[in-house]
Amino acid sequence: MLTALDIRDMGLIDSLSLTAGPGLTVLTGETGAGKSILLDALGFVLGWKGRADIVRAGAPSGEVTAVFTLPPGHPGHAVLTDADFAAEDEVILRRTAQADGRRQAWINDRRAGAEVLRALAETLVELHGQHDDRGLLDPRGHRAILDAFAGSAPDLAATRAAWTARAAARRALDSAEAALALARAEEDWLRHALAELNRLAPEAGEEAALDSRRRLMQGAAKIREGIARALAGLGDQGAGGMLSDARRRLGQAQAAAEGQLDAPLAALERSLEALGEAEAGVERVLGALEFDPYALETTEERLFALRAAARKYSVAPDDLAGLAGTMAERLAALDASAAGLQPLAKAVAAADGAFRAAAAALSARRAEAAGRLAAAVATELRPLKMERATLQVDVTGAEPGPEGQDAVQFTVSTGPGLPAGPLNRIASGGELSRFLLALKVCLSGEAAGRTMIFDEIDRGVGGATADAVGRRLARLAEGGQVLVVTHSPQVAALGAAHWRVEKALVAGLTTSRVTALAAADRVDEIARMLAGDSVTEAARAAARALLGGRDAA
Repeated sequence: MLTALDIRDMGLIDSLSLTAGPGLTVLTGETGAGKSILLDALGFVLGWKGRADIVRAGAPSGEVTAVFTLPPGHPGHAVLTDADFAAEDEVILRRTAQADGRRQAWINDRRAGAEVLRALAETLVELHGQHDDRGLLDPRGHRAILDAFAGSAPDLAATRAAWTARAAARRALDSAEAALALARAEEDWLRHALAELNRLAPEAGEEAALDSRRRLMQGAAKIREGIARALAGLGDQGAGGMLSDARRRLGQAQAAAEGQLDAPLAALERSLEALGEAEAGVERVLGALEFDPYALETTEERLFALRAAARKYSVAPDDLAGLAGTMAERLAALDASAAGLQPLAKAVAAADGAFRAAAAALSARRAEAAGRLAAAVATELRPLKMERATLQVDVTGAEPGPEGQDAVQFTVSTGPGLPAGPLNRIASGGELSRFLLALKVCLSGEAAGRTMIFDEIDRGVGGATADAVGRRLARLAEGGQVLVVTHSPQVAALGAAHWRVEKALVAGLTTSRVTALAAADRVDEIARMLAGDSVTEAARAAARALLGGRDAA
């Protein structure tokens, strides 16, 4: 509820401080006195879009401060908490505007952004007028109006929760399917690679062992070749043959040498024996170095195969065995993932069923309430001299969403035989105002805790109809707060508080003044509204009668 409003250098207002209370407060004054400026200033501090040149002419800046009280459970507390503000029982909004267009806002003396300010304002003030487009003229708001009348909050909360759960289940299934599709794209490669590695059957440390064996074999081959050559040099074709030939020739000449060759022959015999021992030893070594050339070939083939596989899969040779294990695990996980889609799909089906059940319950509540709302509005329209007008609430199927699967639209007919259609095409300004008022009376509990402002909603009506409008505004204000800008004396007389807006010339500048009227002043103001500029005693008497009717009401 608005409790105080302070305006400095805004529009036609140089300085203004007002206190507000519960119930119906009426604002009256001559046309052009500045009532719209007052609403512009309030809209400015609430962050609503408005005039760009709202700063008072000649002033460097303007400022508006509004104080609101928030009862426990007021939705404004949640807005403040979400924006990291302290959720206090009193909210002070202050906003300044510079002449060059710069603007700043504060909530409880802390800087606030435009989005937070507007979100909070939505919970604090509701503005309606003949050109209202915040709910009644906008079909997008019709469903919310019907839900408010139907008391759909529990069903709506259940439907939103079911939609959220359905969306979460769908996301989980989609994510799993995407991951599976990605895995399926490399499944053939995985199976081929794993089969290749399984055929290779690599072992950790095998590459180093094969390399060592290969080097030993290659070294042995080179050593054996040299020893074999040495053995050939010792045998009959080498030194052995030459020594044997020398012994034979010396033996043939020994007899004729008369003993002179005995010693050389003996030495030669010893040399042949030593050479034979050397030859036998070399043969034994050569035999020990004997190996199968096929073994070297197969060792090299195995080693080269391991190294080629390591290059192919970009791992170290010793990691090939681990890679095969990893591939096997991925394939197993792939098979498990395919099986895991089934419970996820069942969860989606269950969540979808829960959403449809919740949405169906919400649809049923809306369908039942649609007829009641149309009948309730018809009841309220009769005293407003629109007894032949009808409001039809159409509930039709729509694309499922967090607020169910229904589209809601209000259509009206202003008389029998007249076509029904959207409000903004069928109803005139005055008729639209009365439709709006009838709806708001039917939804009197919807805006609990908000300040409701009606801007000349009674334009174009008078007499008993104006009185009916005023009484319904007073009903709306019971237990809450309603501010109404009015030119109707019948409406003005029903206010619990009365503010008069008038122009004055101060220091050569036109200024708007707002005065809270006492009882005697109210009589004169309502008499002026009845009689015009020349206020007579008859007009005052009529004003007193109207004010007495308020007390009787």
